[in-house]
Amino acid sequence: MNVNAKRDNSRIKEIEIMDCTLRDGEQTNGVSFLPHEKLMIARMLLHDINVDRIEVASARVSEGEKDAVARICRYAKTIGKLDSVEVLGFVDNNKSVDWIAECGGHVINLLAKGSYKHCTQQLKMYMKNNKLLKLDDYIEKSDKVDMSNYMSEITELYTYDGSYYAIPKDYDTIALWYNKKMFDDAGLSYPDETWTWDDLYEAAKKLTKDDGTQYGFCMNTSNDQDTYYNMVYSMGGYIVNDDHTKSGYDDANTIKAMDYVGKLLKDCCPPATTMSETGTDVMFQSGTVAMITQGSWMTAGFLDNEYLVENCDVAILPYDKTTGMRTSICNGLGWAASADTKRPDDCWKLIEWLGSKEMQEKQAELGVTMSAYNNTSDKWVKCTDKFNLNAYLDITKESTVPGVTNELVLRPYTYNSTVWSQAAQTFFADAWADTSKMEQSCKDFATQMNEYIAEEDK
Repeated sequence: MNVNAKRDNSRIKEIEIMDCTLRDGEQTNGVSFLPHEKLMIARMLLHDINVDRIEVASARVSEGEKDAVARICRYAKTIGKLDSVEVLGFVDNNKSVDWIAECGGHVINLLAKGSYKHCTQQLKMYMKNNKLLKLDDYIEKSDKVDMSNYMSEITELYTYDGSYYAIPKDYDTIALWYNKKMFDDAGLSYPDETWTWDDLYEAAKKLTKDDGTQYGFCMNTSNDQDTYYNMVYSMGGYIVNDDHTKSGYDDANTIKAMDYVGKLLKDCCPPATTMSETGTDVMFQSGTVAMITQGSWMTAGFLDNEYLVENCDVAILPYDKTTGMRTSICNGLGWAASADTKRPDDCWKLIEWLGSKEMQEKQAELGVTMSAYNNTSDKWVKCTDKFNLNAYLDITKESTVPGVTNELVLRPYTYNSTVWSQAAQTFFADAWADTSKMEQSCKDFATQMNEYIAEEDK
């Protein structure tokens, strides 16, 4: 929710509230609304709560999103609040404007994009355009911060043109959660480092009951980082090439992985609508599904769940038997400051303190998250004995299985990843349900995704 205050002679005369639940809020892992649900929420916000403005979607994401926006606009018009409905759009040769107009909308919140040629990562635009405080001089004089002490993958995220703009804070990896009781009842061995993706499928199929009371696996494909991206890269495919200029969905190995995902969804998972409406984590915590893949950021919440503590544990992700690769998608945060700050020295003192080994260790000890400071995340693993948290950390170490390689892959991105990643959620709906359509769907989406990427340079 955004609050805008209009000032007159330094006194606040009016406060304006803009609710962004239906756009930014839907980007939260596990949150996805159907068109009629979006309409219901919009009605409550505009009529019952009477907020001033609502941002309801990003333009051009999907046909489902277009349907939702059209419904909301029709309703808002009937109550005289059409101008209170806003859609995030892009600089794309009027395509966003046309999309919004076709929905009946009147207001666009324009996201102006920089050229990808100058922005090798999404947040590089802030660095290139001098929106973040350059930290080089501070780091050089510091006796607490040495950039070689931080994970190189996360340091890279915050480096532009040879300069540093943030101190790495943390990183996250993906692991496999499983229900020990369900495995015991089925007479199956628990997942471990020897598991392949084929092993996961076979176990999930055995753990799925025909009456719909139990499923072997659960995944919401909208949560790409903690689900199918890991399978794609493990099986030798890719989502975006290393230059961030071309889609990898038409790669043969990517198609193979997507076929696998479709088979897993069809044979071992609850219906897609159930996973979307209920949430995969909720279903796992309620004892409905036997396995999920989930990020390390969820661990703190899982520690307080009595059912999970009693019945569940976590293992390292499976590997692909053909490639010998075990891959986890990772991401990370950093401590930064605005370039426009009036107190840069004070900002640095806070960043330096938060980025120090002492504070990074404290972060890990408290179980907040894994630390980006090298050799401190063991303390995060030891913050609890309720679960085997080594499963999240082991992916960063040499594999104990002969012929298997563990690797971290930064979450795939281009400048405007949101457009094509959200478009993929609806584009593959038919192919997830019918894998005979998968190869052509992958090739078609690669073409569409490449068009999105090409527009980023305009």
